[in-house]
Amino acid sequence: MLDNFFNPKSVAIVGASSNPSKLGYCVVENLVNSGFTEKNTVYPVNPKGGEILGLQAYKSVSEIPGKVDLAELVIPAKFVAETVRECGEKGITSVIIITAGFREAGHEGVEREKEVMKIAREYGIRIIGPNVLGVLDTYSRLNASFSAGMPPQGPVNFMSQSGALGTAVLDFSMAGEIGFSKFVSLGNKADVSEIDLLEVWGDDDNANVNLAYIEGVPDGQRFIEAARISSKKKPIVAVKSGVTQAGSRAVSSHTGSLAGSEQAYAAAFKQAGIIRANTMEDMFDIARAFAYQPMLKGDRIAIITNAGGPGILATDALERNGLIVARLEKETTEQLIAVLPPAAATGNPVDVLGDAESDRYKIAIDIVSKDPNVDGILVVLTPQAMTDITGTAEAIADLSDRIDRPVLTSFMGAMAVLPGIDLMTKRGVPNYPFPERAVTALKAMSDYRKLAAKPLPEFKQIDVDKDAVKKVFEKVRADGRASIGDFEARDIMKAYGLPMPKAELAESADQAVELAEKYGFPIVMKIASPDILHKTDVGGVKVGLKTVEEVRETFETMVQQAEKYVPGARIWGCLVQEMAPQGHEILVGMNRDPQFGPLVTFALGGIYVEVLKDATFRIAPFSEEEAYEMLGEIRSHALLDGVRGKPPADKAAIVDTLLRINQLVLDFPEIVELDINPLMVYDEGNGAVAIDMRLVLKG
Repeated sequence: MLDNFFNPKSVAIVGASSNPSKLGYCVVENLVNSGFTEKNTVYPVNPKGGEILGLQAYKSVSEIPGKVDLAELVIPAKFVAETVRECGEKGITSVIIITAGFREAGHEGVEREKEVMKIAREYGIRIIGPNVLGVLDTYSRLNASFSAGMPPQGPVNFMSQSGALGTAVLDFSMAGEIGFSKFVSLGNKADVSEIDLLEVWGDDDNANVNLAYIEGVPDGQRFIEAARISSKKKPIVAVKSGVTQAGSRAVSSHTGSLAGSEQAYAAAFKQAGIIRANTMEDMFDIARAFAYQPMLKGDRIAIITNAGGPGILATDALERNGLIVARLEKETTEQLIAVLPPAAATGNPVDVLGDAESDRYKIAIDIVSKDPNVDGILVVLTPQAMTDITGTAEAIADLSDRIDRPVLTSFMGAMAVLPGIDLMTKRGVPNYPFPERAVTALKAMSDYRKLAAKPLPEFKQIDVDKDAVKKVFEKVRADGRASIGDFEARDIMKAYGLPMPKAELAESADQAVELAEKYGFPIVMKIASPDILHKTDVGGVKVGLKTVEEVRETFETMVQQAEKYVPGARIWGCLVQEMAPQGHEILVGMNRDPQFGPLVTFALGGIYVEVLKDATFRIAPFSEEEAYEMLGEIRSHALLDGVRGKPPADKAAIVDTLLRINQLVLDFPEIVELDINPLMVYDEGNGAVAIDMRLVLKG
């Protein structure tokens, strides 16, 4: 459906101009200079007609005599809607709108964009834009943009919501840093978005890696689904801007205070199999490795260097990133000892010494490359008096051509090493100015191998009682409320099979005493009021009541304090609850993200969540395997494994709770916030109980 954006046989430029200072001239010039017109047809459209850059110009789209695959609009915003209609009448189904002045320009622009899209849908037209730099495809020689030139051909696709950033990236490419297959500036994304491109770019035979600069996505769930499938075919590397705390929403629950846009995107990228780059520099460091080198089949890396310090830096970086400094076979070290000087280091890193010329590097990397324990090679070089820069670069490039494992280099320096770097770049060997940046790329390759090997998730369905939950919600709505406290939430937890301590409502001190004697001391007492959600703020929770006198006194005091601190609050009484044994206190929560939907939180309770913010997140739906992964992602996960002789926690019970909450928030999209705090988890095999739960419904 998007093929005409990248491989059209004919393109109409509406707003083409003979004035070199106009965008309409630049776009036509780019199409001509890129070589597109050698095999394809370009129709400039200008009300004056005539000729533009040697091409016949037509006064309107309807006057064009032939079939048009793609139209590009470079005209004032006020004329775009009627021109899109004219394109529809002509049978054009793909349109790029370069023009700005739409949604990004305020209310009038929003309405203008809506009108354009209404017409586009009427005629079945797909739109890229408005407000874009344009589209390029180096293999079809299409430069339908106003960029300054055509980037070199290469195995990378790049999509960007920012056109200005795109111009910088294209200039970076034209400096010989990296080659592109396709480039798309997405602009306002009134129609075509990252989702559409991911759905088709996974099958692009001309590209080895897809890159994305993302500011926001229109449909988070569809984005995850599309990326999850596409990332199985080739790596997706993305940078997401605008995820700092300043951009997070202010919400009232523990979960909400932890969950901002950063957490939602981090979870979404992880579940979709996207490699997250923290910076544009990281993205292109990673992209070069994916674009030009074979995939990393394991995590064992060999380092070959002519300088001890940089070799140690590379070793440290590998270990910090969870990669393995390869243990070389005895035969490998014996061969190295036989050919290298006595002072050389023949373990890993292999230090060929500062006086090494290209022949010493060549024989060392040749020996190491044959070691079965080596999955990838990092060659580090510093320019010393005896160093043969280009000879070493050529030896490395020759090795890279011969083996099916990635070879990355760090030629450190600037002036002296430049000829070697240029040679390797032309031969497809990525170079990084510092070893740590090369390791960043190797880490991404390792992460992708593991992500691509994972099967597509299977989402478990649990037998639950939805009708019981609906009744609770109906009652709350009828009462004019959106918040649901612990007392009412018990019916919801019961409906979704969440174990709870026994509890009943006491409307008087005498009833509280009866219930306490029924359950057995000690007991827990909580204020029950639809108007008091944060019970501890008003002294509404007491734990460990051991006598009849304590129960009676606590009931009366708790009700009085609630009435004092929340005047007018409806007090139903107090919930008398059996006291659960102490275990691991866990927080399970959900905050509904505006782009991705239900963002489920897992954390250890108490200081770990309150002070350390030690939490992890997943977008629902998630699988049982993904739930287990969450348990290992918090910094304090060792506490669940059992420390100092203590048995491990019942992880299966935690996962079961996560999956039940996963289903609850999918079944009821009106839930916008949810906390179970704490979920008391016991030793392995002994389960868990949900002590307290609260929800907030959409207002």
